[in-house]
Amino acid sequence: MGDTLEFNEIYQESKGSWNDGRLRFGKQSVVYKSNKTGKVDSIQANELSVGQWRRVCLGHGIKLTTSSGHVYKYDGFKDTDFEKLSAFFKTNYKLELTEKDMCVKGWNWGTAKFAGPLLSFDVNDSPAFEVPLNSVSQCATGKNEVTLEFHQNDDAEVSLMEVRFYVPPNTGDDGSDPVEAFAQNILSKADVIQATGDAVCIFKELQCLTPRGRYDIRIYPSFLHLHGKTFDYKIPYTTVLRLFLLPHKDQRQMFFVISLDPPIKQGQTRYHFLILLFTKDEDLSLTLNMSEDEVEKRYEGKLSKNMNGPLYEIVSRVMKALVNRKITVPGNFQGHSGSQCITCAYKASSGLLYPLERGFIYVHKPPVHLRFEEISCVNFARGTTTTRSFDFEIETKQKNQYTFSNIEREEYGKLFDFVNAKKLNIKNRGVKEGMKGAEGYSDSDEDTHDAYLERMKQEGKIREEADGSDESEGDSDESFNPGEEGDEVAEEYDSNASESESEGEDGDSEDEGKKKKVEKKPKKVVKEKKERKPRKEKKVKDPGAPKRPMSGYMLWLNSNRERIKSENPGISVTEISKKAGEMWKLLGTDRKEEWGKKAEEAKRQYEKAMKEYKASGGGASAETKEKKKKGGKVDAKKSGGEKERKRESVNESFKSKEFISSEESSSESDHGKGGKRAKGGKGGRGSKGSKRKASNDDDEEEEEVASTPPSSGDESGSD
Repeated sequence: MGDTLEFNEIYQESKGSWNDGRLRFGKQSVVYKSNKTGKVDSIQANELSVGQWRRVCLGHGIKLTTSSGHVYKYDGFKDTDFEKLSAFFKTNYKLELTEKDMCVKGWNWGTAKFAGPLLSFDVNDSPAFEVPLNSVSQCATGKNEVTLEFHQNDDAEVSLMEVRFYVPPNTGDDGSDPVEAFAQNILSKADVIQATGDAVCIFKELQCLTPRGRYDIRIYPSFLHLHGKTFDYKIPYTTVLRLFLLPHKDQRQMFFVISLDPPIKQGQTRYHFLILLFTKDEDLSLTLNMSEDEVEKRYEGKLSKNMNGPLYEIVSRVMKALVNRKITVPGNFQGHSGSQCITCAYKASSGLLYPLERGFIYVHKPPVHLRFEEISCVNFARGTTTTRSFDFEIETKQKNQYTFSNIEREEYGKLFDFVNAKKLNIKNRGVKEGMKGAEGYSDSDEDTHDAYLERMKQEGKIREEADGSDESEGDSDESFNPGEEGDEVAEEYDSNASESESEGEDGDSEDEGKKKKVEKKPKKVVKEKKERKPRKEKKVKDPGAPKRPMSGYMLWLNSNRERIKSENPGISVTEISKKAGEMWKLLGTDRKEEWGKKAEEAKRQYEKAMKEYKASGGGASAETKEKKKKGGKVDAKKSGGEKERKRESVNESFKSKEFISSEESSSESDHGKGGKRAKGGKGGRGSKGSKRKASNDDDEEEEEVASTPPSSGDESGSD
C-alpha cells in the first residue's frame, strides 16, 4: 500500500448542495479541495479521533471527527473502497474505521443529541438525520417548540427553509425550561450573527463599488458589518474565500476585493465580491479598541494597537489578520503601457482585467474571477468593429464562456506570452502564430481566404450571363421618345392658350387669375432629343457548350466537403466555406501544387472539348439565335417609329381644326365635345371660355355657328 490514497469526485455537503472535489489521505494529513470554490480543508492526522463508514445518499460516506470537536463528512465512495480505507487508517492513523448504520424507519419522534457542531436526531440509538448548526441562521422559541431557520444556498435546486422541534414539558424538579435550554444549545454553535460588545475598529465612509455606495465598516472579532444609508450587511469571516489588492491603471487608486461564498444578498441580487476603492494619497491613524496585551495575544504581532499609514494598507492589513487569509496581488505581468492590468470590456461595461499567477480577475461590473484550474481553453479573436482591437475569450470546463472585448492591439504580444507561459490551452495557436503585422497581429483581412466570397462572385457572373435574354425584351421600348411626348402635351396646352389670347382681346374676362394659373401648369418641354448611348452587347450563354473547368481550390473543396461536414456536425453552408478557407490556407505547398495540376488537366480537357464542340457547329447555332434576337429588336424599333409618326400627323390635324374653331367662335355643343377630347380635362376649361364669349355676340351669329357640322371633333374622337 502506498503512502497516499486519492479519490476524485468526492462530494461535500454545503448548505443543501453537493460540491465535488478531490480527497487525499496522506500520512500526515487529510486534504480536501473543492472544485467549485478552490477552498482547501486540511485535517492533521494526529487530530483525528473518530472515523465512521456509513451508507448515505450518494453511495457510501466517511464521517471524521477531530479532537477539537469539528466534524467533516464526505460522500461518493464505492463499496469496494472500505477495505482499502480501513487498512490505511489502521496503518497510518492508528484509528479504527467503524461501520455505522443509519435509521430508516421514518419515525418523527426520537432523542435530540448535541455533539459538537451537529444536532443528531436519534431513533433507537441510530441517527436518523443530522443538522449542522453552522447552517442555522435563526432560532425562535414558542410555548413547547423550537423553530430553526437555515441559510439559503442559491446553487441548491431545493432548499430546506425551517425545521420545528416539539419539546415536551419537563416533569423534573430542577425548574429549568426545556425549550430555552434546547434553544441555548443551538445558539451556542449556530451561525447567528449577534453584535455583542464593541467593534475592534471602525472605518468611516469608505467608497464601495460593489454594492455601490458609501459604507461604514465596523470590524468585529467574528464578522464584518457594512452599514450604509439604505442597507446593512453582516458578513461572517468564515464566508470570505480570498482577498485581492489590485493597483488601478492610473497608479493613483487601489482596489481591495473580498471574495465571498455564500454571497451577500440585496433583494434578488447576489454580490459574490465586495469591492472597495481607495486613493493612494489618503492616510489614516487608527487605534484598536483593545489593550496591547490582547492585540499581541490574539493576533500574534500581525496588528498593533496604534497604526498609521495609507488607508488601503491599514484596511487590508486588518482584514488579513482577522480573516487569516493571504492577500493576492498581481504577479510579473506587465502590459504595453507598463501597468499590471489590461483595459477591456465585459458585457456592456468597461473595466480592467488582471492576469494573476493562478488566474484572471476582472474588475468590476460584474466582477469575474477565473482560476487556471477551471479554464478549459482560451481564444484570441478579431474585434467585431475594428481591426485596432481584439477579443480574449475564456472557456471553462463547465462550458461557460467569458469574452473580454476591445483590447488594444498592442497588448496582444504581452497577453499571448503570459498565457503561453502558464501553459493554457490556446484554441487558435496555429493561426495566431502565423499572423502578420506588429507583434504578430494583423490588421488586414487580405491574408484570409474567403471561399464564400469567391463562390458569390462566380454565381454573380453566371447570373449576368443568363440575364442577356431578359434585356432583349426590355429593349423594345427604345423607340419611345420623351421629347415627342412633351411636344404633344405642349400642343394640347397651346390650344387653351390660343383661346385665352382671343378672350384677352375683348378685355371682358372675369377669371383672369385662373387663366394665369393654367399657364403655369404645363410641363417642361424637351426641345432637343438626347442621344442614347448604345448598350453593350452581352454574351449569350450556350447551354450545349462544355462547362468551364474549376480551379484547384474548388476541386479540393468538392472532394473534402463531406469530410468537413462529418467533423463538424450541424455546421451551416457559410461556415463550411469559412472552415474550408482556413484549411486551404494551412495546406502545404506540395498539396496545393497537386490540386493545381489537376486543375490544369481539367483546363486542357475543356479546351479540347470546346474545339470539338465548335467543329460540330455548336457555336454557330448560338450566333444565329443572337442575330434573330437583334432582328426582333430592329423590327420593334421600326414599328415604334411608324406609330409615333401617325401620332404626330393626328396631333397636327387636331391642332389646325382647334385653331379654326376658335377663330369662328364655336358654339356650346361643339366645345362640349372638344372638352371630352382634351386630355386631363384641360379642354373643359377652354370650352367654358368659348361659351362665355359666345354669349356676348349677337343672336344671329350664334345660330350660324351652331349650324356648322363638327367634322374636326369626329376625326379626333375616332383617333
